[in-house]
Amino acid sequence: MNWAESKMRERPVYHPGASSVEGMPTSLQMFYNHPATMTMPHWHAQVEVNYIISGTVHYRMNDHAIRLNAGDMCLFWGGQPHQMDDSSDDAIYAGAHLPLVHFFRMHLPETVPSQLMQGRTLVTSATDAADKENFVRWFRYARSGNPSKEAHAVSELLLRIERICFDPYRMVPEKPVGAFEASSIQQSARAVSRMCDFISANFLEDIDSVDIAVSANLHPKYAMSVFKKSTGMTLNNYVTLLRLSYAQAMLLRQEVNVLQVAMESGFGSLSAFNKSFRNIAGMSPSDFRRDVKCRT
Repeated sequence: MNWAESKMRERPVYHPGASSVEGMPTSLQMFYNHPATMTMPHWHAQVEVNYIISGTVHYRMNDHAIRLNAGDMCLFWGGQPHQMDDSSDDAIYAGAHLPLVHFFRMHLPETVPSQLMQGRTLVTSATDAADKENFVRWFRYARSGNPSKEAHAVSELLLRIERICFDPYRMVPEKPVGAFEASSIQQSARAVSRMCDFISANFLEDIDSVDIAVSANLHPKYAMSVFKKSTGMTLNNYVTLLRLSYAQAMLLRQEVNVLQVAMESGFGSLSAFNKSFRNIAGMSPSDFRRDVKCRT
């Protein structure tokens, strides 16, 4: 059911793993609907852009909360656990999930990417009627099955996000910009994009930071350094996050046991999977699956 086209009778609820955003962490996906409140925090390995068309929504991020109204747009790193825990009955929003390979090809103010990667949310109210029309059209193009239209939608969306820097915006929570954040990422964005291309195609395989560096024709030490400065993560952290996002979706398939999830999502052992999953979710994979079932 498309909540943008029909009257809501019951408040919808989103369960982690119920859509393809977690299970396809390297795909750029667009959405346009009534925002379903989440039963629990989730995470995914894309930067998320949300444009509120009507109504209000409330987010709980890792270390802050924020309420957005119609006309507001936000941008945040989905790798931090986050939860939309409230939305008004008339709320409609649109947006996209941007893999890092797309994100680091954009020209944004040099401090923005590192601030997002550290858990802050970019918010702007400098939007207009064209945004409402464009987000709906981009969503329609993305679902058209026409590769030319899909590519056009992506290109226009990325340009629109870049235009944020021409108008007032704020970072939430507000903090002084440190030396790490002030370091320019534009010079290294091309190298990061090449690494992300390789990771996107191979994160379920047995790869490490050396493989990633070699694929981008970079010295391993330089590759690890430039990736950390640009994203706030190590290369291994990012690969692990992609695998955990993929595993999160797999856990919701009742016929798949936890060991199979660990192996198919690229972890070499069940113990490594359990440790990594607990670090981000605060619980074991089995407890996560049980918790989601109880909330369903």
